[in-house]
Amino acid sequence: MAMRVPKAPGLAQMLKEGSKTYHGLEEAVYRNIDACRELAKTTRTAYGPNGMNKMVINHLEKLFVTNDAATIMKELEVQHPAAKMVILASQMQEQEVGDGTNFVLVFAGALLHNAEELLRMGLSPTEVIDGYNMAAKKALEILPDLVCGEVHDLGKNEEVLKVIRTAVASKQYGNEDFLAKLITKACIMVHPKKTAFNVDSVRVCKILGCGVYQSTVIQGMVFKREAESDLNKVKDAKIVVYSCPFDMGNTETKGTVLIKSAKELMDFSKGEEGLMDAQVKAIAETGAKVVVSGGKVADMALHYANKYGLMVVRLNSKFDLRRLCKAVGATALPRLTQPTAEELGHCDLVYSDEIGEDKVVIFKQEKEESALATIVIRGSTENIMDDIERAIDDGVNNFKVLTRDQRLIPGAGATEIELARQLASYAETCPGLEQYAIMKYSESFESLVKALAENCGVKSQELIANLYAEHQQGKKTIGFDNEGEGVAVRDMVEANILEPYLTKMWGIKLASNAAATVLKVDQIIMSKPAGGPKPREKADWDDDD
Repeated sequence: MAMRVPKAPGLAQMLKEGSKTYHGLEEAVYRNIDACRELAKTTRTAYGPNGMNKMVINHLEKLFVTNDAATIMKELEVQHPAAKMVILASQMQEQEVGDGTNFVLVFAGALLHNAEELLRMGLSPTEVIDGYNMAAKKALEILPDLVCGEVHDLGKNEEVLKVIRTAVASKQYGNEDFLAKLITKACIMVHPKKTAFNVDSVRVCKILGCGVYQSTVIQGMVFKREAESDLNKVKDAKIVVYSCPFDMGNTETKGTVLIKSAKELMDFSKGEEGLMDAQVKAIAETGAKVVVSGGKVADMALHYANKYGLMVVRLNSKFDLRRLCKAVGATALPRLTQPTAEELGHCDLVYSDEIGEDKVVIFKQEKEESALATIVIRGSTENIMDDIERAIDDGVNNFKVLTRDQRLIPGAGATEIELARQLASYAETCPGLEQYAIMKYSESFESLVKALAENCGVKSQELIANLYAEHQQGKKTIGFDNEGEGVAVRDMVEANILEPYLTKMWGIKLASNAAATVLKVDQIIMSKPAGGPKPREKADWDDDD
């Protein structure tokens, strides 16, 4: 009988075979910090308007070429648990604000990198966490003092444009002026006066061909489909929307029809045709000019639609149907019945058009306030259009942030340097060991400015020295001028490089929480992965040709 080898005493003795444990600074804390630092290093080079693109090929072999941190993190399947915590913080930033995900990743990575230096100096993780929490609290107290203006009227193009332009410049540097005008126009079109702004109200339609500067905004909806009917343009149209196919309804139960002669067969067909004729005629009598169907359109139904002068559009997506109902004020009917006046929608112009090589159907509203607006993106490749769509998404989210809080702070590193300067002064007034952690927290803000400078090919230390010199004189709005010669600085209020207050506030809060959470972990216990049955061997199978 084989001898049973006893396990080593301690925690390992209690766990199942194959489990792993790591504890202490060397095994757990430094490993976690190293993983988060590597993650931050990946997206650091994509920070700012001159950030480099990443080429990501996901598990489905879909190619992404982007510098958008949210997309990169979404497509990378990161397994490390500590790195996942930082990714969760960046995803929370995406949900809360819709922009500033890279800020969270880079800042959290810098906080953890500086925390490692403190731990190696002899400070305990608790002292570092306490210092970081004090610094984060102080930073959020200082932040309202750095507000340099606010958007007084969300209906004015000039006021909204400068904020959206800054957000778009970080993704589409060079095209920011043109794209920001489109996004601002679309957002103001759909901004409701009484209810909350919905990001989903600004739709995007990507059509291959031409260039970015041929992109347009349409007040209403654009579908990449062809009209089913002969009629392809209707003005001042009443619209009926069906979520079912535009066809004869089938009975609930199966039935058998016994036909004994050719006459009976003819009468049966005529009865079906007569019923379809009556249904389409009833729809036309309500004044409806456009029929939108959520399923297939039968040939016989199309024939009668043409006979009564109805335009027929087919939409396969139920989400598109819902959005169209919202845009035109219609109610989607589940059965092919005659609509009431309340169930009908209205649109100023419905027409088929050709953009590039794609046939489209456009539902255009001409009144001042519309429920939906569509930005038609043109571009030479799918990847370019996808990246423009992400820039538009950031711009629209920035508009939503402005509806919640209109305050603005200077961008391009001005806020970071001022926070670093004031926190360094605050650290000197703290008597305990926490002052070292607060000092390192202030240095972490410098890493964001360094990333901006390095991505532009500028000496980062020289830039930080210049910025500190300006801020020491009380010029709080001086930031990095990436369009100037060499290490140039400029007043961000004059340059109109402004960011929403909430974006920075949530970024600091979430990055600090993520760093503190990672530092609190002193032991990692991993169970043996659950293994399913092994795949069958294909030993006797024939090779596929």
